[in-house]
Amino acid sequence: MSESHDHVHVLDDDESVRMAIRGLLTASGYLVHCYGSPGEFLVTDTPEVPACLLLDLEMAGVNGLQVQRILQRQGRHMPIVFMSAYRDVPRTVQAFKQGASDFLLKPIEPEWLFEAVETALTADRARRAALSAQRQMSLSDRERAVLLGIVGGRINREIAAELGLSERTIKSCRAALMRRLGAGSLADLMRLARPLLADPASIA
Repeated sequence: MSESHDHVHVLDDDESVRMAIRGLLTASGYLVHCYGSPGEFLVTDTPEVPACLLLDLEMAGVNGLQVQRILQRQGRHMPIVFMSAYRDVPRTVQAFKQGASDFLLKPIEPEWLFEAVETALTADRARRAALSAQRQMSLSDRERAVLLGIVGGRINREIAAELGLSERTIKSCRAALMRRLGAGSLADLMRLARPLLADPASIA
């Protein structure tokens, strides 16, 4: 049974394959998102949670290897499990060289599917935990205090008053935190900040 927050993305241009995989994984507790084309998946803003991608190798237009390279260029780190109806050794080797987590042959046995998905998700959980720890260790006391204020819903003026700093200093610190964490908006910053704080639930 999957942890409730684990997401599995399925990109395959064959609807019957997508629906079969969705049925199996949903019944086992995974949150499954299906896409019928590379374009549909690549423009989707996937949530910052443990996840993996089940990716069809052969698709019309942009193939699976190209999707893998695009994700790498975009800096979207998500374990990829390739799927194919053919034993294509050269492309299988290429997929693993580019960082694939696993490669499954269709029709896929449920046991192999679950094992590949859980292996990929375990790797992504570990990556996220290591990244969170690294970011947490790099926060200064001031940055951590400002993050606490932001996650607590306080505006710059309120945070400044609590910390005995100028509002301009708080604005500057917030901007620096957004750059460091790669946040494009306040909502992004709040989402990325919560795992970095020891006990976000205790924030008033």
